[in-house]
Order: sequence, then C-alpha cells, then structure tokens
Amino acid sequence: MRMKFSKPRVGSIIIENKKFLRYLTSKQIEVEVKRIAGKINKDMDGMQVVFLVVLTGAFMFAADLLRRINFQAQVSLVRASSYKGMVTPGKVQIMMCTEEKLENKVVVVIEDIIDTGLTLKSILGKLEALNPGMVKTVALLFKPDSYKMDVEPDYVGFSIPGRFVGGYGLDYKGYGRNLAEIYLLEDA
Repeated sequence: MRMKFSKPRVGSIIIENKKFLRYLTSKQIEVEVKRIAGKINKDMDGMQVVFLVVLTGAFMFAADLLRRINFQAQVSLVRASSYKGMVTPGKVQIMMCTEEKLENKVVVVIEDIIDTGLTLKSILGKLEALNPGMVKTVALLFKPDSYKMDVEPDYVGFSIPGRFVGGYGLDYKGYGRNLAEIYLLEDA
C-alpha cells in the first residue's frame, strides 16, 4: 500500500462557515486515479468484474477511475450514509442498488474515503450474502490513523491524516462535492 501524506497547498475556500485549505490539486488526483486504474487493469483483465460505487461521495472518483478501465465490466451502486456534519456517529445505513448478479464475480467496491472502516465493513457484510467470488476495495483517500478494521483496502490513492476533508465528491453539510480539488479543514 502506498503511504503518503500531503501538505496543504496555498489557497483556501469557505464551505458553509468553515475555512478549508487546498490539500490535493486536480493534477495530483488525476495522477493517482491513472495509477490506480493501471493497477486494476493489470490485476483484473479477463475477469468478470462488477464495480460497486459507494454513493454519494465516490461519484467523481468513480467516474474518473471507470473511464480509465480498459476491460469489459459492469457498474452498480450502493448508498451508504455514516457522517453527520464532520463526525461518524458509529451507525451506517446501507442501501444496495445493484441489479447485477454478484455470485462468483469479482466485486470492486469504490470508496471516496476510508476513515474508521465502519462503512466498508457494513458494505462487505451485505456483499457476503450475495456470494461474490472475490471482493476488492479501492479508495482515493485512506486515514490509517483512524482506521479500526483488520483488513486494509486493496488499492489506495492517498493516505491522509485524520482530519476532515471536502471537495471532489466529499462534502461538508452537503456542499463542496463539485470542487475539482480536495481541501483540508483548517485547524480551529
């Protein structure tokens, strides 16, 4: 797994009433998405793959990643909700939106960010009942200091500190998802 921490870049933005500092530029994100897609293309070419996109935060990452996948695959969705403002209260709601049969297929769960791992654990629990042949996980962002589960994600773009981030699909109170870059909440 690739571990790298990025320092905030010059520039800031206000989302709702909070100041966020530029953390990852669109170019940095593009480079990582390309790297991850290359690895998945190499590892899974010729397999029956279903990409399971975790909404809502992973939509931008998934769109950019899936455009770089060069083998035939299916795409489906799962809706997961765990954040309330800037905290995870420990309860995850999962709604599977997939119509594809997952039995004996490779399921690749696409996450925007893996924080404590509780959402991922809940999704994996739901998937287990559908008998996939193999499950892999990919996340653009990973917070290793916050992570509480035993199994680490298979593909990671950036390992980041345990601070709140927004932009590029991630939100603060529903805002900021449309930003092309990722911003780190400024210390209070």
